[in-house]
Amino acid sequence: MADTPPEADLLSAARRGDATAFEELVSGHRRELFAHCYRMLGAVADAEDALQETLLAAWRGLAGFEGRSALRTWLYSIGTHACLRLISRRPRRLLSPELGPPWEQTADLGEPTHEPVWLEPWLEDEVAESDREVNPEVRFLRRESIELAFVAALQHLPGTQRAVLILREVLGFSAAEAARILATTPVSVNSALQRARRTLGDRLPAASQRVELMALGDDGQRRLVDAFVGAWESADLTALLDLLTEDARFSMPPLRAWFDGREAVGRFFAERVFATPWRLVPRRSNGQLGFACYLREPPATSLDDIEPGALQYRLGAVNLLALRSGRIAEIVGFLDPELHRRLGVPTELAGDVLDLHR
Repeated sequence: MADTPPEADLLSAARRGDATAFEELVSGHRRELFAHCYRMLGAVADAEDALQETLLAAWRGLAGFEGRSALRTWLYSIGTHACLRLISRRPRRLLSPELGPPWEQTADLGEPTHEPVWLEPWLEDEVAESDREVNPEVRFLRRESIELAFVAALQHLPGTQRAVLILREVLGFSAAEAARILATTPVSVNSALQRARRTLGDRLPAASQRVELMALGDDGQRRLVDAFVGAWESADLTALLDLLTEDARFSMPPLRAWFDGREAVGRFFAERVFATPWRLVPRRSNGQLGFACYLREPPATSLDDIEPGALQYRLGAVNLLALRSGRIAEIVGFLDPELHRRLGVPTELAGDVLDLHR
């Protein structure tokens, strides 16, 4: 197979209108640009819009790229400004606890809010391709920077502060480079960075999920996943509660309903969740432990109610876990079927009649 032409040759060909050369030119940056847009915007759908706008603007503006900065820096400049425009037009993405007090009862969970106000997960546990070229400390930082708590905290920053913090502390641009990207001064960049750090310091947990998972180790993570799946699938409330912190939370966007504290979460599981049989498939998201959660249909209470082999499980939620000191401090269940489609999670899971006895 022929070697890929060097960047200079691809750039020259792309400037002459070669779309294939342009695709090769930007292909190595596509995933990390998407990650940047996701951090900025907090939603997969918005990140996809911003990425497409970025690549289209880069294609149209390639003749004006004079090479005074690296191609990567130029692309980040276009992408950052695309995100800032979206931020100015769209509401901040949030999670249920940020929109109202916890629910006390479980009978009525309210109506879903389908406006674009919800933070979305990203089913991506791999760092961008170009991250292979950087040291492990930087790779770990970039993993932390897609954790749900970090992305949620970013949404509380004004757009420019959000961009400055990501450019400087996640992507490693210097103050001068960030200033050129944002068309401002290094002094303004450093000032915005200090304000952003103070805001995030008040909103982030003491330890990242990367730190929590490293403390558990591979064996500890497997034991926790197995215990969580076993407790949920067997509707064992005692076993499930044993895995939770005392102040555990459970939320379910696009519902505003959420439950605060192990007792309230346990009541919700007992009265609502465990009323339906489930199957859970481990699936990491945002660098965290997560699950695709399937509920059984058609509902059946005995073997006489169904044809052999007819059981199916339908996707009900994509859940993310946040851990603290080896226990589960938060469960966020994303319920929106349209989000599931965008994330590419299978909507059905083939079952078996034996699952009636799980």
